[in-house]
Amino acid sequence: MSAPETIAEARDALRNGDVTSAELTQGYISAISEAGALGAFVHETPDLAMDMARAADKRIAEGGAPDMCGIPLGIKDLFCTQGVASQAASRILDGFTPEYESTVTAKLWRSGAVMLGKLNMDEFAMGSSNETSTYGPAVNPYRRSGDTEALTPGGSSGGSASAVAASLCLAATGTDTGGSIRQPAAFTGITGLKPTYGRVSRWGIVAFASSLDQAGPMTRTVRDSAIMLQAMAGHDASDSTSADIPVPDFEAALSGDIRGKVIGVPREYRMDGIPKEIDALWQDGVRMLREAGAEIREISLPNTKYALPAYYVIAPAEASSNLARYDGVRFGRRAKSEPGDGILEMYEKTRAEGFGAEVQRRVMVGTYVLSAGFYDAYYNRARKVRALIKHDFDTVFDKGVDAILTPTTPSAAFALGSMADADPVQMYLNDVFTVTVNLAGLPAISVPAGQTGDGLPLGLQLIGRPWDEAGLLNTADVLEREAGFVARPERWW
Repeated sequence: MSAPETIAEARDALRNGDVTSAELTQGYISAISEAGALGAFVHETPDLAMDMARAADKRIAEGGAPDMCGIPLGIKDLFCTQGVASQAASRILDGFTPEYESTVTAKLWRSGAVMLGKLNMDEFAMGSSNETSTYGPAVNPYRRSGDTEALTPGGSSGGSASAVAASLCLAATGTDTGGSIRQPAAFTGITGLKPTYGRVSRWGIVAFASSLDQAGPMTRTVRDSAIMLQAMAGHDASDSTSADIPVPDFEAALSGDIRGKVIGVPREYRMDGIPKEIDALWQDGVRMLREAGAEIREISLPNTKYALPAYYVIAPAEASSNLARYDGVRFGRRAKSEPGDGILEMYEKTRAEGFGAEVQRRVMVGTYVLSAGFYDAYYNRARKVRALIKHDFDTVFDKGVDAILTPTTPSAAFALGSMADADPVQMYLNDVFTVTVNLAGLPAISVPAGQTGDGLPLGLQLIGRPWDEAGLLNTADVLEREAGFVARPERWW
């Protein structure tokens, strides 16, 4: 039998005795050891993985094991993992090994999942190309037809996307603050789900922007995302923003039937200069959902044009507050002091050495917009715009729309280094279709749905009602089936 490619296939193979978790895990450990060129895994844990796999095999043999039992996963370096380096891809956390486990990873380990190691990412999740990482960039396993130029896997969950697309793990955790699960999923031809804000605990995940961050699964298929979200979701008393509401059976919700569902298509997302391939894919998505029995309705989200400016005020403001804890005193890196240096000099030198250029830029922007005299002009105004954006979505959903279809990204994956000298705003524009979802706290999923003429994956985004991940996943499952995306990267690494 060939190795299972999805969580669902592996779950069945493990239960049927066709393969053991130890065999699966060993296969992935070997694949990871040969894939250094991708830069996806940054802290490998092969011994721990094999111990967890053997424990999972024993649990499966006893019967009644959870769905995720024995499934080998990669974990984004933003999740604190007990006894395993957790750096958030930042030099300032060099050497930090937590004495505790994030709630998400603890839930996954309780379900019997296996940790293969930690995955590359943009520093403190600030970036859209995985180029701000202290480890160096992760690389997209896809290349343009007939070209060897290295492409970005997207960011900030670039290592997660690269690892799943290159079959270095069955699935991975990601986090999404402005599109950091969905954009890399689209760039690498995988599925990425950002749940409703509060559906998944943030406890033990290194914070970027606390009112926007949300963890979610990055998988090969929609069904796999449903299975993995089931294990990750649920109320956590340690996280004051975690919602105490029931977690439905997401996989059971995949009926494959969306007849009578109303899909909204926002006119404001038809932006000037949108590439023809992206627009054609969007129209294809509309056609596929209509043919599956859904009603397509044009909708208006009038405050969309203010989303990026509001996001890039709110997110840096929250980041500047969260990153103030990295001072060289309590954990991580401390700069060498000169005779006569006081504590302020130690703080300044530590942060100058420890934070990369993008993190420094966002901390400075955030500190500025929160400072006296500018708080009302920038931060408070951005919060009001955020409320208007949320109201736009509420209005549409109140009028009977079940989900909203948009492109995930304004382009396919671009070359690593191609935006190095560009205005930072050019990089921020990668998030143009995704940030509204975080500002409104909604669930959204990127599904691979097509390819460019030179063979790069393209994704479509579905945005759901608050707490309706079940309905969103069902619509996404239908879109996945209709699109029939089966491309895999040609191995070059």
